[in-house]
Amino acid sequence: MIDRKAFRSLSSGLYLITARNGNGKFGCVANTLVQVASEPPTLAVSLNKENATTAAILSSGRFAATVLTEAAPMELIGTFGFHSSTDIDKFADCNHALDGSEVPYVAEHGLARFSVFVTETIDVGSHYLFVGTVEEAEVLAAGEPLTYAYYHAVKGGKTPPKAATYNGGDEASPAGVTETAAGAPTAGKKIAWRCMLCGYIEEGYPDGLPADYRCPICGAAPDMFERIEL
Repeated sequence: MIDRKAFRSLSSGLYLITARNGNGKFGCVANTLVQVASEPPTLAVSLNKENATTAAILSSGRFAATVLTEAAPMELIGTFGFHSSTDIDKFADCNHALDGSEVPYVAEHGLARFSVFVTETIDVGSHYLFVGTVEEAEVLAAGEPLTYAYYHAVKGGKTPPKAATYNGGDEASPAGVTETAAGAPTAGKKIAWRCMLCGYIEEGYPDGLPADYRCPICGAAPDMFERIEL
């Protein structure tokens, strides 16, 4: 028996993993970046086999990582976490730079960044575990790192289906948020709508979101929103 709620107790951060393949720039969100050795300094990250970023790392043998701050906007997380690099240029609206191997990394809303040369790729089922030696490391700013718990509890974020920690959408509601059926009495509470894909909350529209509404984070249509009370 596996109780999926048990996985909620595992703590981790939230990171942007980026790569380059030829002239193409790729990136995604991950919460599985960990240091696994001190000498040589070694990091490991688990990425879904279907990600375009994964294919770029397999081809190039390198990746970069940015440690996000608590202040990182949901728009940035949504761009890298809920869209494919084959469909949009994820770097178009954010400050980014190239490391010594010309791998792009996000240079804003980050505490630190790393450049990693992959030394081992391990097949772990739905994901590949990339293990590599850190070739560059730099502190970008001061602040508090964005943890996965903070992302869920405070920012109201959701776990993308391709994430290593996706458990069939079994996630607790953010603090202070109550789900309610459409048309139910609100007893003076504020009505809002929460995207079931990325967790974005749109306030207002007590009678329902307009038919042409699209989530500003992930582009989801109104039928992917659930009614909540704040």
